Amino acid sequence: MLSNKNILITGGTGSFGKMFVKMILEQYPDVRRLVVYSRDELKQFEMSQLYNEKKYPQVRFFIGDVRDAARFKRACEGIDVIIHAAALKQVPTAEYNPDECIKTNIGGAQTVIDAALASDVKIVVALSTDKAAAPINLYGATKLVSDKLFIAANNIKGSRNLRFSVVRYGNVMGSRGSVIPFFQAKAKEGIIPITHKDMTRFNISLEEGVEMVLWAIENAIGGEIFVPKIPSYSIETVAKAIAPNCKLEYVGIRPGEKLHEEMITESDSYNTIEFDRYYAILSSSCDKEKYMHRFNGWEVSKGFKYNSGTNSMWETIDSMREKIKKFVDPDFSPL
Repeated sequence: MLSNKNILITGGTGSFGKMFVKMILEQYPDVRRLVVYSRDELKQFEMSQLYNEKKYPQVRFFIGDVRDAARFKRACEGIDVIIHAAALKQVPTAEYNPDECIKTNIGGAQTVIDAALASDVKIVVALSTDKAAAPINLYGATKLVSDKLFIAANNIKGSRNLRFSVVRYGNVMGSRGSVIPFFQAKAKEGIIPITHKDMTRFNISLEEGVEMVLWAIENAIGGEIFVPKIPSYSIETVAKAIAPNCKLEYVGIRPGEKLHEEMITESDSYNTIEFDRYYAILSSSCDKEKYMHRFNGWEVSKGFKYNSGTNSMWETIDSMREKIKKFVDPDFSPL
């Protein structure tokens, strides 16, 4: 699928980007070029120590910001596939710095689209978030706009052999700023702060996120938002899995946070197709019957919504411990 292809990933020095590069090199060692595009020179330097030029001549590091249209267009020369992972993701930061979040998450999305249309790129897969479904915070709102831009880009591609799709998933285990490393650090202090005893989130590993993107690269026809079938966890379950002997301190829901997250709203359900492992929210111009036939899918029930609080799959304390050890910290043991 990606053998002898040229791939570029924005935000390539982030948690997802590093896992994406690792898995691409393992599964497609004959990839022609793998461009890591990001704005942090220190992270690029550190990553280049793992993927030195002599051993990994196909890996290239390109300093740049997705806000810089001219720079990004230059980076896309000869590229076949773009994975767009760059974003400002922290909810409180976005609330306090809305203009910066808008410039990166919305303006950056348009930069990627324009560069793809102006080059020979064949596939663009953009990463989204559960917070983009019925958003109540600025981060989610900017990612919803970003999703809409990428889906609508299929309408203006003309005769180009180019398709734009979106992958939307929930909280990523062990990613920078996520709840597991935060709780692990707090556990050493003896008290874990809990926002709300009933709060839930979707749960996915970095590896599963990368696998989903690879699936989208191979199968997307353009205009879909792909959503994985993944388990939920309660915040309390995560805390008890990490530190069963620590005191839980309830601090209240922060501004811009939901009690439960959604990835598919009831309004989305009318255009949603279900597969064995994923859902696909289709654009209004897509032929639903033809799509279902192609992927052996079926329509979801009317009024369906995919909510972390009403999900049918749940993590337990034991399953969380197993996954933390497998995906986050091999030396993990409960405190």
